[in-house]
Amino acid sequence: MGIFGVAANVTCCVIVLSAAGERASKRWLAPSRESASHLSQPRLVDFERQIQPIINDRCLECHSQDKRKGGLSLASYADALDGGRNGPAIRPGSATRSILIHRLTGAVEPQMPKDKDPLTPAEIALIRQWIDQGARRTPTSARAPQPWEAPLALTMPAIPRITWTAWDAPLDRFVAKYLAPRTKTEPALVSDALFARRAYLDVWGLLPTPEQVQRFIGDTTPGKRAALVASLLADDEKYAEHWMSFWNDLLRNEDGVTYFSETAGRKSITDWLFASLKSNMPYDQFVTRLINPKDSGDPDGFLVGVNWRGETSAAVTPWMQASQNTAQLFLGINLKCNACHDSFVSKWKLKDAYSLAAYFAPEPKLQMYRCDVALNRFAEPDFLFPELNRRPASPSLADRRAAAASIFTDRRMGRMPRTLVNRIWQRLLGRGLVANADEMDGVPWSSEVLDWLASDFVDGGYNVKRLVGTILSSRAYALPAVPRTGEPPARGYVFAGPEVRRLTAEQFADAIGEITGEWNTYQPRAPSSTSATPARPPSAPPPSMSRTSGVYGREWRVASTSLSRALGRPIRDQVTSTRAVHASTPEALELVNGELLTRSLSRAARRLLGQLPAEPLSLYNRTVAGRTATSSAFEVDVSGAAKLWLVVQENGSNVPEVIEPVWAQAEFVGPSGTTPLASLKPADSDGLRQ
Repeated sequence: MGIFGVAANVTCCVIVLSAAGERASKRWLAPSRESASHLSQPRLVDFERQIQPIINDRCLECHSQDKRKGGLSLASYADALDGGRNGPAIRPGSATRSILIHRLTGAVEPQMPKDKDPLTPAEIALIRQWIDQGARRTPTSARAPQPWEAPLALTMPAIPRITWTAWDAPLDRFVAKYLAPRTKTEPALVSDALFARRAYLDVWGLLPTPEQVQRFIGDTTPGKRAALVASLLADDEKYAEHWMSFWNDLLRNEDGVTYFSETAGRKSITDWLFASLKSNMPYDQFVTRLINPKDSGDPDGFLVGVNWRGETSAAVTPWMQASQNTAQLFLGINLKCNACHDSFVSKWKLKDAYSLAAYFAPEPKLQMYRCDVALNRFAEPDFLFPELNRRPASPSLADRRAAAASIFTDRRMGRMPRTLVNRIWQRLLGRGLVANADEMDGVPWSSEVLDWLASDFVDGGYNVKRLVGTILSSRAYALPAVPRTGEPPARGYVFAGPEVRRLTAEQFADAIGEITGEWNTYQPRAPSSTSATPARPPSAPPPSMSRTSGVYGREWRVASTSLSRALGRPIRDQVTSTRAVHASTPEALELVNGELLTRSLSRAARRLLGQLPAEPLSLYNRTVAGRTATSSAFEVDVSGAAKLWLVVQENGSNVPEVIEPVWAQAEFVGPSGTTPLASLKPADSDGLRQ
């Protein structure tokens, strides 16, 4: 007897024949589940044989290990899984959630390869199939692990035991545990002179004087570096003067940009912010006051948003901006994509952005829009993490804001202290523990360092100065600087010391002021309980440079200039967590022959030679006024002046309410009555008389 089989994907026909070849019977058999599954499954994609050649041919021009555009390298399998500054490029098992696919298809712009022919549909389909199958290295490999995600809760890690005896402080022990397997010997620290320069610039934003450096070098007291840090942090005024720029960038607080006015949707929080930094307000209270301003003098300008162009879309209403800004700034969560639609690159949905915005909106129910198309669905106050959700006590705006503030500062919310710790570490050492300070789901180079610092910060009463002092006093901060070469990877990064950093625009301008005496000098307005009181520079200029009265204004107090913008000072119409660090053509032109720097250096030279005549004190200018875009009345005491100059300077704006003459309706007021300025006649070329 013989058996003949005809195989198909659905059934098998088995014909049983007799020995003589006559048909005996005929039966149709269904295959087993296992064989059917095996027959219907596509063959597993081989990364090295099928995917890597496509990448080598189409992607490595921008995403090699050397170039790493966007922090992403695709040069190897491990690099591809590492991802870039925007997080994982590949979500194993889900091509629909993988930003690599969205970039290749153009669903997220710009389409890749940028400015080149796109991949063919067959190539994209193969990459999509590889990801859906688990992004395996080889057909026989296990599925790739899911990207690391930051836990919500915060746990204090146990302090490790180490062999490096000098690394004794808790933070030093964690860093030593990380470094020891990666280096043969205990690393040396920078010299006293270099440490002093770093510390002065990072705490005060000012260069130390030669005398201060020499005094520090000559000090033989044990622990003098920690003592220097403590003494610098003890000067509340200079600390606040420097860190104002950092917080202005993050909080979008800008007094000096003339096209913003309060009627156009911006309100200054400068006075409150300076006073908060000067008093070292605990960070949980700082966040609470920003999210839930309820008392006189609270910073309600933070929630107003920036709407000088008007509400051009549903995604730029003040409450949606408040949703995006609070999530980005305090939690390291990017909601910008899902303010218009469900995010293509993260788990956050359109409803998440609207539900958070509902805490800050005029009404507790928000109509949802997808790309400005009304969905006839409404969102109510609901937090991003359900386990921390708190319903407002009532639908009132005050109660909704209060509920939001209590959630953000909840002790179970580990993301809030982690995000602040990461931002401060990045500011002081050049690169964060997590590469992208606005995407805290990235993998830290040491989760133990991050969690210990964040836990210690919370246990220390959310004391920001204490946090800064802990980092500055660590041996990690005192390691030799490492030059940045290209774009560092988001993961796979190895910490070896602080990155080489350039001076900020404000540090550069203040250094020019220290060296040349070219400070913005003016008579300050009378301080209020919350106003910023300007200070004199840290060291008095030589006698030939002294001025008889007035104060010296640091660079943050004045509007940005072509020089400061070229050096990286942003126009703060969005949250700015990092500034540009690469040299640019405008920067080179400003430093070589820019008008502002040339003028400062020229005046400094004439001052040193005794050829610069004394100049009058500015009694009223835009620094004194506090805001440029204001029509409020003001008074200036000129009773002691023998001569008076009234100067109006072009501010480069064409907004009607801004270009009004600054001396409109000016008048002299004295014992004999009031004299309008317009009624005066020129006495001579030197002054005016009644």
